Amino acid sequence: MSNPLFSWQNQAWRQLQQMRDRLPHAILLHGPTGIGKTVFAEAFAQSLLCETPTAEGYACGSCSSCGWFVQYGHPDYRRLRPEVLEESDADGEGEAEEGERKAGKSAKAPSKDIRIDQVRALADFMNVSTHRQGKRVIMLYPAEALNAAAANALLKTLEEPPPNTVFLLISNSLDRLLPTILSRCRKFALAMPPWEDALAWLKAQGVADADVWLAEQGGAPLAAQETAQSESREAMDEFLRQLAKPGVEGALRTAERLQKTPAVQQVEWLQRWLYDLFSVKLCGKIRYYPRYKNELASLSTRVDVDRLMSALKSANERRAIAEHPLSAKLFIEDMLLDYTKMY
Repeated sequence: MSNPLFSWQNQAWRQLQQMRDRLPHAILLHGPTGIGKTVFAEAFAQSLLCETPTAEGYACGSCSSCGWFVQYGHPDYRRLRPEVLEESDADGEGEAEEGERKAGKSAKAPSKDIRIDQVRALADFMNVSTHRQGKRVIMLYPAEALNAAAANALLKTLEEPPPNTVFLLISNSLDRLLPTILSRCRKFALAMPPWEDALAWLKAQGVADADVWLAEQGGAPLAAQETAQSESREAMDEFLRQLAKPGVEGALRTAERLQKTPAVQQVEWLQRWLYDLFSVKLCGKIRYYPRYKNELASLSTRVDVDRLMSALKSANERRAIAEHPLSAKLFIEDMLLDYTKMY
């Protein structure tokens, strides 16, 4: 099987192979969103289950185990992820979807959490012998989607793991995980790819204005590709135009029009804007929105550092509750009006 990884992951793969002789029962792969963590983790999971891995540690791609794996039918492999990812891969990792939505499915919104019943369902899976006495692999992502009950249930399993079982957890944000979960996993960091590698990959995918998209996603290439193809582009542009020309009336109109755009996305857009504003004020550099350099430079002269620090703190606090706002419209209004008061 050819190398299934992105070019920027090869060094990390070689480092991970050094752990295979004394493989920990739980590995926590962590790093920024949109850099290919699930692709990396699935390649490793498949290699652990492969009957004839290559000298570099890749799965062979031709044995019966690999055939089952690529169809998500391997008897010794399970994935735990929120229901919402069955419809759309939220990590932006470009992973193939599993199965199709069943006809007549309830109109109830899919869960964004990994629930306790999903964790409990692992009990039967782990209590039977593995296929051909090999390993058993459980991949869980994003780990921060575990709700409190599910996290506590998983913790019990991590404390007393069954033999020949490997947990692969993936996280975009370690600070959102329970310290007890962290303490029972071997942490393995996946870094942001070099700018040149990420840009070359985006161009190879045929993404126009690749440098602009890559900047707006902080250097994360898969997130940049997803955003470039996303229908939310118009919403993002409207939101940024409001930030560039703050005002009460504009804030109210923007909140009205964007109330159906996920609040989480809008908080993230604001966080990046505030970061750029802070950076321009202190050192004249822009990371995320270079196409707004004139507007950012002008606004930076109208706001002091203390207000910027306070705004960044407020944005972080809003991000923590943005998944479930009581009213999306009021949430966005409040956020944009607070931003307007900075000037």
